[in-house]
Amino acid sequence: MLAAETTPARAFDLSSLDVFGLFGSKEKPPPVGAATLPYELRFELGDAPDASALTRTLQDASLLYRLRQDAPPDGETLARRATADIDPLLDALWARGYFNADVTIAVDGVAVRRAGEPPPGLAAAAERHRNRSPAPVVVTVNPGPVFALRKVDIVPGGRRDPTAVIADPAKVSGLKPGDPATSASLRAAQAALVDYWRARSRPLAKVVEIRPVVDHAAKIMDVALVVDPGPVAGFGEFGIGETGDIPEPVIRSFIYLEPGDPYSPKALADTRKSIATIPAVGAVRMREGTALDARGNLPVFVEVAERPKRLIGFSARYSTIDGPAVKTYWEHRNLFGGAERLRLEGSIFLAPRIDGTKIQRFGDFLPSDIGARFSVGFLKPALGGSRNDLLIDLTGTRERVGTNRFGGYTARYINLTAGLRHRFSDVFSIQAGLEAERGQTSDVLGPVDYTLVGVPLSLRYDSTDNLLDPTRGIRLTASVAPYAAFGGSDAPFVQGKASLSGYYSLDEDGRYVLAGRIGLGSVSGADLDEIPATRRFYAGGGGSVRGYAYRTLSPLGPLNHLTGGRSLFEASAEARIKITNTIGIVPFFDAGMAFESQIPNFKERLQLAAGLGLRYYTPIGPIRVDVAAPLNPRKGDKPVALYISIGQAF
Repeated sequence: MLAAETTPARAFDLSSLDVFGLFGSKEKPPPVGAATLPYELRFELGDAPDASALTRTLQDASLLYRLRQDAPPDGETLARRATADIDPLLDALWARGYFNADVTIAVDGVAVRRAGEPPPGLAAAAERHRNRSPAPVVVTVNPGPVFALRKVDIVPGGRRDPTAVIADPAKVSGLKPGDPATSASLRAAQAALVDYWRARSRPLAKVVEIRPVVDHAAKIMDVALVVDPGPVAGFGEFGIGETGDIPEPVIRSFIYLEPGDPYSPKALADTRKSIATIPAVGAVRMREGTALDARGNLPVFVEVAERPKRLIGFSARYSTIDGPAVKTYWEHRNLFGGAERLRLEGSIFLAPRIDGTKIQRFGDFLPSDIGARFSVGFLKPALGGSRNDLLIDLTGTRERVGTNRFGGYTARYINLTAGLRHRFSDVFSIQAGLEAERGQTSDVLGPVDYTLVGVPLSLRYDSTDNLLDPTRGIRLTASVAPYAAFGGSDAPFVQGKASLSGYYSLDEDGRYVLAGRIGLGSVSGADLDEIPATRRFYAGGGGSVRGYAYRTLSPLGPLNHLTGGRSLFEASAEARIKITNTIGIVPFFDAGMAFESQIPNFKERLQLAAGLGLRYYTPIGPIRVDVAAPLNPRKGDKPVALYISIGQAF
């Protein structure tokens, strides 16, 4: 049986229902009996404009409400409980700006209006209900008008510093004459003033005192906030505390602040974020000193919590054009005790047919219809405590890319890359290394059996605030790699790629974000048919131009089949709109194409697409569902495509 107690209108709460006895009811009083005196509590606020929110505030402050399931033993205890509630309830009302509020608590009609000793008859009124029914307790509140601020002063405290002047105190504090005089606004002003001075390299700033003066007749408040900005200071020494099994020099390698650098809360947050990029680190705690050191700098103490050393994971994505793909991985985050990461990863995916045949039933399925990629990655951060990292990656791939309508290519290759990355700061790094690749590709231009040896050089700048869901900043990656070729194709070539994306939030909370991306690529030094198909450029797919099949936007050669290009242009624009804290929509526009020339030829036709995405925001990143449609489809392109994956498109 479903039983629900009649209560004033409020947000749905399972605690107010008793569903088959599974939840119970905190609003229903305990059962009556000879040993205790339960009571039924009700708040009455009349026609107060914010009665629902005000009721919740009063309940939070009320001892009667908090102890309603703990029935008192007698009427005297209940009476004292009621009188003890008067001052906390008045304080709660004053905190919301109701300084002329009146509170009455009545037990079966006998009222109390002041704290102190219970009035005569209050305990007896409660006792009349013993073993009969819950004693009725009614809290009647007449809040009166909300008082307004009249005069707001920001007063310097401690030693006066002529350089510590706020040009527009009202703008900084957020307090303006005529605003409601609530404790919440005063607390917010306190925090804003402290944040203002801390952002100006005054880490010990504090609000010494708040001096309110209430005029009950005029229904206004004058307030003065006494602020001590403290001295200007820089960062002092960074002390490293608990690090688990992670060596201290590795942690220090990711701290880019030097003693004497100007103090900044943002710099401190960036340092925390930098340390957290170490794969072995799970959490970072930074504690500021309470006093300056002898040089006038603020010491900072760092502690880290280590993540579980071993990880196994699984992920999947799906597209109605490209089909499903699954990936599994295993990772050790502190292999030799120096925060080294070893990651083994394997993925399988549908290899689309490009020979004109189709999979119409299960019996048509062949082993060659499965593509696979296996990789081993090793990272050794902070070599010798420096800002240099060693990266080694080994990858083996078998893939088939294209469509029946446009053809494509097949490829098998193994790649080994070793590189050194130098981190200049938490946002900028460069990398250089050696690369070797052995493989075979085949497409409409013919087969290529090749061996490549190259020297890849790259840089990365990333000032975004989040890896999977950025709302601010820019992200730039650029690389150039000269290759010497051996085997069936011995023509050397140089490949360059660059990608720039930017993110701009229209509000402080990142609920409305404009995002854009441009990608470029070029290969020079060899004819198109001398370049392995995997090193040519193609556009299209969920991370490129949505609405078109993966890597199917390129020049067409014999039989109108894809040949790939020697240059690339891609562009995307999105408006990321959060409807709730967990649900968002993303209208987007994509454009792109690969070109036969060494640089993009914008006289040729770009393929365009538009669509709408749905985002479900989780602690590990947004789950992305995009529906895209080509705006200028070629014959053979599908009218719409669906993509499902984790993380934003870029």
